[in-house]
Amino acid sequence: MVKKYAQAFPRRFLIITVLAILVDQLSKTAVIRLLSPGESVPVLGDLFRLTLVLNPGGVFGTRLGSQNFYTFISLLAMGVALWFFFKTRTKENSFRIGLCLVLGGAMGNLIDRFRFGEVVDFLDFDFFNITLPPTKVLFFKFPGFYLDRWPVFNLADSFVLIGMVLIIIHMLFFKEIPTSDTSDKSE
Repeated sequence: MVKKYAQAFPRRFLIITVLAILVDQLSKTAVIRLLSPGESVPVLGDLFRLTLVLNPGGVFGTRLGSQNFYTFISLLAMGVALWFFFKTRTKENSFRIGLCLVLGGAMGNLIDRFRFGEVVDFLDFDFFNITLPPTKVLFFKFPGFYLDRWPVFNLADSFVLIGMVLIIIHMLFFKEIPTSDTSDKSE
């Protein structure tokens, strides 16, 4: 049975997942050693800064629930990625690479939650401002929204986002839909 899973998770995909975790954790360790929480260092002027933020919430600073909620979501994302990896067969690597990046990113942020009780964010970009004025649609009132800087994030967040984009691209543009391989019933 172990051999079956080893064949389903080839070494190159294991390397992608482990590299995503290592790059994420090494970058966070370096930033923690260089900066204090809240400290910001310009890299490309105001466009890109390294800013150490300890984030108790989710990706890109979202705050939808408690620490336990985000730990559960990370575990769920890892479980779903692994389930899809072992239950689907596709010749197109973009789908599996996407799953590896989602898995590596979720694991990187989960490691932070266990190490620090929060996620270490440090990539601080100022791409463009977003302004949505307050409005009323039918009987719903929307308060509006203003974003001056992009929320501070980390490499694990980027890996999850890139992985999801690869998975979506695969599902939209490749005729081959990942499906379960039911032809091999032997264990």
